[in-house]
Amino acid sequence: MSQANVVIALDAMGGDHGPDVVLPAAAHALARHPRLHLVLVGDEARLAGRLPDRLSAAREAGRVRLVHAPEVVGMDEAPSHALRFKKQSSMRRAIDLVKAGEAAACVSAGNTGALMATARYVLKTLPGIDRPAIATFIPTMRGHTLMLDLGANIDSTAEHLFQFAVMGSVLVQAIDANRAPRVGLLNIGEEEIKGNDQVKEAARLLSDTSLNYIGFVEGDDIYQGTADVVVCDGFVGNVALKTSEGVAKMIAHFLREEFQRNPFTRLAGLVALPVIRALRRRVDPRRYNGASLLGLRGIVIKSHGGADALAYAHAIEEALQEVDNDVPNLIDHRLETLLTERQAV
Repeated sequence: MSQANVVIALDAMGGDHGPDVVLPAAAHALARHPRLHLVLVGDEARLAGRLPDRLSAAREAGRVRLVHAPEVVGMDEAPSHALRFKKQSSMRRAIDLVKAGEAAACVSAGNTGALMATARYVLKTLPGIDRPAIATFIPTMRGHTLMLDLGANIDSTAEHLFQFAVMGSVLVQAIDANRAPRVGLLNIGEEEIKGNDQVKEAARLLSDTSLNYIGFVEGDDIYQGTADVVVCDGFVGNVALKTSEGVAKMIAHFLREEFQRNPFTRLAGLVALPVIRALRRRVDPRRYNGASLLGLRGIVIKSHGGADALAYAHAIEEALQEVDNDVPNLIDHRLETLLTERQAV
């Protein structure tokens, strides 16, 4: 990996908590990565008056810069409205910095739809990519797997699924140093006769490439780590992800109820506390915060809107990893190679 300085733009006003989370996360990331430089985009006077000491020192040292943006995109604002009328928003200005080459990546916890629409409009998609996809790593029994699309596209064609598979495979190769990631198509069964025409056609396209395509995978395969990349339509992916989050919350709720049922179970809970804490660390969603908007001519990372400082710092680190590995360029070259293979068949 390159050891050159990396500049990342942060939408400091986006998300549920804005600067309250972004500023401490920025300080944490700067402390961990000496070559990291940050551009904080937002209400300059407000940000300047709230900089913690560590960020103030970093600003004096030239590692932090403030860029004024007088507008903020609301979390419930229509993407079309944000795109047309919020050209001076912190989100738009942060993406503009990537377009201008003043930042290598952008991180935002703001409105997902607006972020995708704005990033696609400003940065454009890579050649051969029809639609960007939202991708994120999720924990499994074997480590983690990358899942995409998670909601950017709700009517994906077989060709789109093929493109998602290429992008996901490249990202896993780069981040995990995995030379041949196992790619699976999420389906209602593993048999070739299962699924709709869209998924069946995508399977045919993937089978004719040099990707390590392992076939259909089912919902229970996701967390078993059967595949390194799980590809699906954005509608299906978003439902699967939100369902998983709901199940996790339900299990945590049930555990609390059972351990608090009576004095004996409370005692058992105290005995089991080290195990519970270890389990919580392994599945802590903050460690997986930072979804990639893959397929753009630039790097944009979406942090969860309600992320705390630790989670947001992880999103910054995700951006740094993608910059170091030049992910958009890798996707461009890999897709070109695979499309050439398809034409030769």
